[in-house]
Amino acid sequence: MKPWKLCVIPVAMFGFGFAMVPLYDVFCDVTGLNGKPDLAKRTFEETVESARSIKFQLISDANARDQFDFLPNDHLLRVTPGEMYKTSFKLHNPTGNTMTFQAIPSVSPGPSAQYLAKMECFCFNQQVLKPGETVDMPLIFQVSQALPQDVNQMTLAYTLYVIDETPES
Repeated sequence: MKPWKLCVIPVAMFGFGFAMVPLYDVFCDVTGLNGKPDLAKRTFEETVESARSIKFQLISDANARDQFDFLPNDHLLRVTPGEMYKTSFKLHNPTGNTMTFQAIPSVSPGPSAQYLAKMECFCFNQQVLKPGETVDMPLIFQVSQALPQDVNQMTLAYTLYVIDETPES
């Protein structure tokens, strides 16, 4: 094999690896996979469309199931586009450590993420829980009336990640 070919292959591999993140974002936008809602607080300020309702499913994943409990208080809601809703998630830290958590949201189907506005969400900030502490974390949201008519169900899922864990002394 010629020496110039040995140099081209690593450079091409590096370039492909460097391009993976933007390519993944484009792939997700095109396919609607891994819907990432805009975390900016926004409202749609619309009138309520009372003739239409959709199923709105709430899912939680603690990402370390054996350490702590993370559950929505309402697993399924009937949501009327344009109306404001308030619900919450319960988080319990059964460990002997003070833990800092961050919730990462995901909306399914992916393209419907743009029609979901969260006015208050525990995912906006990191949460700190002391050993044995239980908190009720609020979520206030609204689904836009511009949501396409063929969408009759949305899922909002949160994955909770431990950012820092400090043993109590």
